[in-house]
Amino acid sequence: MFNFTPLLGAQSASPASQSLLEFDGGVKVLIDVGWDESFDVEKLKDIEKHVPTLSFVLLTHATTAHLGAFAHCCKHFPLFTRIPIYATTPVISLGRTLLQDLYASTPLASSIIPTEALTESAYSFPSLKHGNNANILLQAPSPEEIANYFSLINPLKYSQPHQPLPSPFSPPLSGLTITAYSAGHTLGGTIWHIQHGMESVVYAVDWNQAREHVLSGAAWLGGPGTGGSEVLEQLRRPTAMICSSKGSGSVTIAGQRSKRDEALLSMIRDTVANGGSVLIPSDSSARVLELAYLLEETWQKETTDPSSPLKNAGLYLATRTGGATMRYVRSMLEWMEEGIVKEFETASGAQEAQDQRRSRGHQGGARGDDDKARAPFDFRHITMLERKSRVTRMLSAAEPRVVLASDTSMEWGFSKDAVRSLATDRRNLIILTERVGEFGGQQKGLGRYLWELWNERSASSGQESLSASVIDASGNHTSVRSSRTAPLGGNELPLYQQYLARQRQLQNTIQGDGSSALETSADVVDDRSSSTSTTSEDSDIEHQGKALNTATTLQHARNKLGLSDAELGINILIRRKNVYDYEVRGKKGREKMFPYVAKRRRADDFGDLIRPEEFVRADEEDQVAGEALRGDGSKKENAVGQKRRWDDLAVVAVDGGRRIPNGTQKRRRGDSDAQRPADGAESSDSEPEEDPDRVEGPSKVILGTETLQLNCRIAFVDFSGLHDRRTIQMLMPLIKPRKLILVAGEEGETNDLAEDCRKVLGTGSGDAAAADVFTPTVGMAIDASVDTNAWTVKLSRDMVRKLQWQKVRGLGVVAITGRLAAASLEPTPKHEDGSAKKKAKLDASASSTAGEEDKMDTTPILDVVPSNMATAVRSVAQPFHVGDLRLADLRKIMQASGMTAEFRGEGVLVINGTVAVRKTATGKIEVDGGAYSFADPKNGESATFFKVKKKIYEGLAVVAGH
Repeated sequence: MFNFTPLLGAQSASPASQSLLEFDGGVKVLIDVGWDESFDVEKLKDIEKHVPTLSFVLLTHATTAHLGAFAHCCKHFPLFTRIPIYATTPVISLGRTLLQDLYASTPLASSIIPTEALTESAYSFPSLKHGNNANILLQAPSPEEIANYFSLINPLKYSQPHQPLPSPFSPPLSGLTITAYSAGHTLGGTIWHIQHGMESVVYAVDWNQAREHVLSGAAWLGGPGTGGSEVLEQLRRPTAMICSSKGSGSVTIAGQRSKRDEALLSMIRDTVANGGSVLIPSDSSARVLELAYLLEETWQKETTDPSSPLKNAGLYLATRTGGATMRYVRSMLEWMEEGIVKEFETASGAQEAQDQRRSRGHQGGARGDDDKARAPFDFRHITMLERKSRVTRMLSAAEPRVVLASDTSMEWGFSKDAVRSLATDRRNLIILTERVGEFGGQQKGLGRYLWELWNERSASSGQESLSASVIDASGNHTSVRSSRTAPLGGNELPLYQQYLARQRQLQNTIQGDGSSALETSADVVDDRSSSTSTTSEDSDIEHQGKALNTATTLQHARNKLGLSDAELGINILIRRKNVYDYEVRGKKGREKMFPYVAKRRRADDFGDLIRPEEFVRADEEDQVAGEALRGDGSKKENAVGQKRRWDDLAVVAVDGGRRIPNGTQKRRRGDSDAQRPADGAESSDSEPEEDPDRVEGPSKVILGTETLQLNCRIAFVDFSGLHDRRTIQMLMPLIKPRKLILVAGEEGETNDLAEDCRKVLGTGSGDAAAADVFTPTVGMAIDASVDTNAWTVKLSRDMVRKLQWQKVRGLGVVAITGRLAAASLEPTPKHEDGSAKKKAKLDASASSTAGEEDKMDTTPILDVVPSNMATAVRSVAQPFHVGDLRLADLRKIMQASGMTAEFRGEGVLVINGTVAVRKTATGKIEVDGGAYSFADPKNGESATFFKVKKKIYEGLAVVAGH
């Protein structure tokens, strides 16, 4: 049994992707926890509902559309962190920097508490009865919390079969196996193959078959011995395939990669030559790698040409976590295209040669050699901008520049600020690199508005060539949404406190213990109270006594719900800021003593509790702007006598009081002059940026709109890296899925692609013509179970005694040769013997009426073959092998047996240098042996051929009729 339900992203303009897969036995798999730029928590209600029943979670791409809600689910859904999560290493690392960039860029990422949730928690606020939402924000996860959440994900490699662990509240997985394959599109992007019993499911959403500069194509083709003309055996003939239809029906610029690159670069050259600037909105972790690599290579080639217009143009990459992202990328070159690996090897060899020359005392030409020895993504021409102040300074400059800015939707990243600055000049150009989706609501996002404007203008003018895809947006204006945070005021703080109290009770009920994420991280009144607890054993019994400790505990609990100064009493000294005095004359008991909260070290039966964030590996300790996030970001200068870490930057005064970080020259020793800002300002990335809109504690968001006048030009070049309709039509006859489910696309393009797939899959013969194509909507469950024909028979006792079961991948397999006899039409005697009596009693207890004892059983009986027919049947029923032998497993088995086994050529396993084992496209195993492998079957040292055949048979189940 296999059911598929799209939770988000089916026949919708929203790019968010969430899918629920249900298998036999109650196994539920959630693939992707995507979100869109609306950051609406209502779109996560389905995930929250299914969390207590999920078995494990899979992630496909490091984009907002595929894991944008991951940190939100970990922080606000109590049981989500207890579910095993699997993804590739690049998805884990780049997803971490993506969400850190997202939450640092916009307060909307924290998500607004819905009015319905506030209404359920508060009954005495009349403003809520009229539907007025105060836009109170949930508490956003900190960068350290985001890093901890991603450290919970289990990393996998490509083509690595893995049996995942089930969650504590999941049924057994019964041998379920997951395997990740390359999907292209993004670094570490995954096509998931899930094998569960007879169900073989391929989940392929957002993949790209074509090779690019950085990314290799999807791993559909390349079966051993096929020369790349056949689909991998593991991905061939799945019982169900989930595929995305995004981009298959849009007005995208088709063509080869070289034409696409030349179209982009020609637009940039023309704009820069006319004195204009170019803005290229992109994401901050996925497709930006392809764009950044292309632009860096172009500047590398053309800056030496005096006639090139790009020589004097600045090149910038504006994203808040760009430095951390590129550090991760430079350590994951093995996940990229082969050309990147060769480039890295060349750079490493040049660097070694340069070091040898330096060691010999040859310093001449070292500068030129350093230019050639730079590794991929070690930018020399791209200037990284991670602070808003530097982005603003760059945008105010007068020189031509090309800006790669975060966020394609232009709703939360630096691209929004760049549009405001560049849209008023007719010389400037905005190049859209992918189709921007909608995220609901009456107001469209800025990115969606620009894409629809380009699509409408280019379609009306009939422009189809690559060089004629630029339109003039003069005379148009649009509304841009703005947001800023503000502290809660008036009745908003008690309202928020009541909401938290109710959520805390719900979480305690769900978790079944006293721990709560809200209680430890979202305490409104005093954050210190989250890490302290007062009990009768740990308080100052001599002065206060047990009764006073109980009163103190009650005071702490009541204080979280919001009390007045009079109700707080003397606790106002520790619960209110800037309160240092309290009238104690005439007071009695604890009102005369300064309040004290005893801190207790949290421990269990095994000792002190371990905080995982204190033991995070160095490569997981994300840094922004060259400084660890765990430090005190507001501290710019070390006080006298204050300790600092070995690599901390001390601040010294130079140039008449101007303060620059000490050690800056050492930190930038390996950087070239081209990496410094073009405006001449010092790059003080080591100092954190002061955010004037930052609010400590509970906050709300104030939304506004502003009108943006468009005078610039708009272009579109397809750099989305997604498959097109032609690729689908080519691969579907090779994959031959029995059931095809199309998701992740708008309604029109999904239905059009479904019609094409029905024609392609219906032109074949046999079972290919019976392929079903489904186009579900959000929330629609699709039954895509494998088609089987099942009959019910009864086995005779003689037949049961002869069965010899064999285990194959957790399943019991047996071949039966028998004689099917018709059921007896006479009722079962009531008192024939003792067994009949027991059967009659069981039938009587299971039936609803007393007359069911004489009910006739019409189930046919399968009995053994009579002896006079056994000889003839035995000659027809031949033994056969059941199972799937992988050459990689055979290689391990042969090496464990003391033989040498290695792969040579295309999928050929050579054992002891004399026996070759290969697997054909149809799954057949071929064993070829030389003359020396047949030396003596009785001699265990020389009969390699017979040893190999024996191991192959041991890995399969040989079944024959009984």
